[in-house]
Amino acid sequence: MKKDLHELKLTRELTDNSDELVSWFELERIKVKEHSFPILGFCIGSQEKSAPTLGLFGGVHGLEKVGSHVVITYLSSLFSQLKWDKQLRKTLETCRIVSIPVINPGGMFLNWRSNPQGVDLMRNAPIECENIKPTFLVSGHRLSKHIPWYRGEEGTMELESQALSEFVKKYMFESSASISLDFHSGFGLQDRLWYPYAKTSVDFPRVKEVQRLNHILDQTMPHHVYKVEPQYASYTISGDMWDYLFDEHQRINQGNNNVFIPWTLEMGSWIWVKKNPLQLFSATGMFNPVKSHRYDRTMRRHLLLIDFFLRVIRNKESWT
Repeated sequence: MKKDLHELKLTRELTDNSDELVSWFELERIKVKEHSFPILGFCIGSQEKSAPTLGLFGGVHGLEKVGSHVVITYLSSLFSQLKWDKQLRKTLETCRIVSIPVINPGGMFLNWRSNPQGVDLMRNAPIECENIKPTFLVSGHRLSKHIPWYRGEEGTMELESQALSEFVKKYMFESSASISLDFHSGFGLQDRLWYPYAKTSVDFPRVKEVQRLNHILDQTMPHHVYKVEPQYASYTISGDMWDYLFDEHQRINQGNNNVFIPWTLEMGSWIWVKKNPLQLFSATGMFNPVKSHRYDRTMRRHLLLIDFFLRVIRNKESWT
């Protein structure tokens, strides 16, 4: 068995940064046989709780390694820019970026979609499909951990889910305006930007803000490739963590104007397989670009998107 996890090694290298604007934390430790892997979180910029906040997350599903690579690549570039870009430093004095690049290190180490307990972390939250018929198995089930999309035991959140939830609540819930981007792959021929809900077809309470953001995206990046839609338009989920966190934010922030919009970027990985069918013979081939030029293109494309979201967070009056 391999001795280390490449994506975690890259994340550890980020902790070597000693910039005063950057802090990092070990949120949890996940054991896999004789191995132990940390879940690492980062906070870059303002420590003011109400500061506008952009959250970047990857590696919820262990097979979808490219999402973690996008986040790690962006943070690595950001840390390099902080050494010479005075305007960027000034920007991050009034807003912040928070991140967990690898949420499921145990599953990634094992090359599993689930965590080491066989639980799909994006179906593990205590929230159910409403007003819409769930998709058999895919929407989440409790039949067996040996079948994909297993939700785990009712009433129990896995350590990884708890770490993510507590981190988001601590560093994003008190922000005056916050946006999260969770990077996934493994579905479709087109990159999709999903906003809640996954659990129901009822209108998302912040749909007006989503529409404004979509308009700004179209105007700012007129040639972008993203299809913007509610997640239920593709498939429904019980136990979706971002549905749960959005509803928690709404409950906790009743009576104030704080805005939290969680987005999921679902990279259309089927196009990589279509162009290189040999990827089907690899455990991770359905979920990640294998050819180096496709990997490089993926990094370039989505780093521009992250920069866009940082700019709209910085200018929250334009969409809130």
